[in-house]
Amino acid sequence: MDTSDFKNGLSIIVDGEIYTIVEFQHVKPGKGGAFVRSKLKNVRTGSVIEKTWRAGERMDQAILERHPLQFSYSQDGEYYFMDTESYEINPVPREKIGDGVKYLKEGLEVTALTHAGEIINVELPITIEAEVIDTEPGERGNTASGGSKPATIETGAVIQVPFFINVGDKVKVDTRSGEYLERVK
Repeated sequence: MDTSDFKNGLSIIVDGEIYTIVEFQHVKPGKGGAFVRSKLKNVRTGSVIEKTWRAGERMDQAILERHPLQFSYSQDGEYYFMDTESYEINPVPREKIGDGVKYLKEGLEVTALTHAGEIINVELPITIEAEVIDTEPGERGNTASGGSKPATIETGAVIQVPFFINVGDKVKVDTRSGEYLERVK
């Protein structure tokens, strides 16, 4: 493939790393040859780089596949997921999950991004529901006003919740920001 095949979201291999095209622009100056400016996001690290290509420059496309996995358990810094189709258990190092490890609980469905059979990245659902296992009791008369207090949820993550949340309540949490969204009935 070459620069004329560029589309946002397309994955390519640059210097042995897999990048997704975030945005690109074909530039045709009055003098000289045409070129393409691009912003690329590294699939493994999440870092964004800018790269300029000569028009028609060739590169390899990275074929990425998505597979549903279910979290089973963690041991010695490895996180074990079951492939929901083959029932195989796959170990995944912490770096491929990132900050999301603090929201993993048994049975949680995640999406694995794979290239040539290797798990590159694990994407968590945008929200999870978890039980509050530790927080200060809500003070009487202070339940409706704004403000928040720290609470530990069953996955071990500490989030900020409103004063009316108590131990045993189920809460919905945004896994991208660690933000409390609502109490679950």
